[in-house]
Amino acid sequence: MNNLVIMPTENRERMNLGEFAEEATIIEETAISNKSLHFIEANTQEVSLSHLKNDCITPVFAKDNELTVNHAAFIETVWEAANSYYNGEAIGTPNIHVSHVIKGRIPEAIHKPANQLLESDKTIYYERAAFSIDIPTIYETVEGNKLNLSIVGVRAYNQMNLYSKKVPELFRLAIGFKNQVCCNMCIFTDGYKDDLRVSNTSELYRSALELFNNYNPAKHLYLMQQLGNTSMSEHQFAQILGKMRLYQCLPNGYQKRLPRMLLTDTQINSVAKAYINDENFGSLGNDLSMWKFYNLLTGANKISSYVDSFLDRAVNATEIATGINAALHGDTKYKWFID
Repeated sequence: MNNLVIMPTENRERMNLGEFAEEATIIEETAISNKSLHFIEANTQEVSLSHLKNDCITPVFAKDNELTVNHAAFIETVWEAANSYYNGEAIGTPNIHVSHVIKGRIPEAIHKPANQLLESDKTIYYERAAFSIDIPTIYETVEGNKLNLSIVGVRAYNQMNLYSKKVPELFRLAIGFKNQVCCNMCIFTDGYKDDLRVSNTSELYRSALELFNNYNPAKHLYLMQQLGNTSMSEHQFAQILGKMRLYQCLPNGYQKRLPRMLLTDTQINSVAKAYINDENFGSLGNDLSMWKFYNLLTGANKISSYVDSFLDRAVNATEIATGINAALHGDTKYKWFID
């Protein structure tokens, strides 16, 4: 298995991705992203890093008043690690989305009516935050879609017990490719840490570097390219959607014998609608390539997953697409979905 070697821009020629993928194309200029598209949309608002640093308070662990690693520190630490590891590449600024605002007041404003509060009387922080950092000088084209290397992080205070003493804190961090046509995130299991627990930014920095070093983009690209080589009929697609809906209602014991499927009924409905209406990946009346099917799954995740479940479902979309692709070629693990 050959690893994709990242070399400084000024010394680099076209890279050989060996047995896994076609040769990556390297550009010198920074690509301009479509600002109207976001990597996550559901129940979030876009904010700046400056807002998180200057306008938001930092939650603490209640029993010892120890600070958490706040959202801004998380984002800045991973950004610094990306700039260090991918030295010589064009590193984009973090695109940040937050949800579940927690509002409060300073002690001096406790007795003020709400309509008389000044901005200086208010406190604010966000329970959940997600960010993506694009590296547009590392990209590949799959089925006519340009994919940029991208780093994604998620932090959710609701998944921690802040009423206790300080303990290692939970983060989720991933590296994969972002489809520039739609900003859907393509995340592979080898590029995802779903239970990253650290106590400070130094540990977080080291863990980010470890993730970048262990990730094999050539293998990831190869898997995605293989999806473009297989298609399913409309009948097979409809059957898979029906099995995905049925999966939700199966008894727990039966469900546990099958591969996991994290998409909700709402998201499965979104996949069906996009099959008909999506200008990039819709295929009504025609065979559907597994690459398009994969993007229907990631698109449904993007538009209707909360921050804290977004990355888990992004990885699961990859598992489902590659698993069903293998089943269409005779593998038995995901056979239930196509029988």
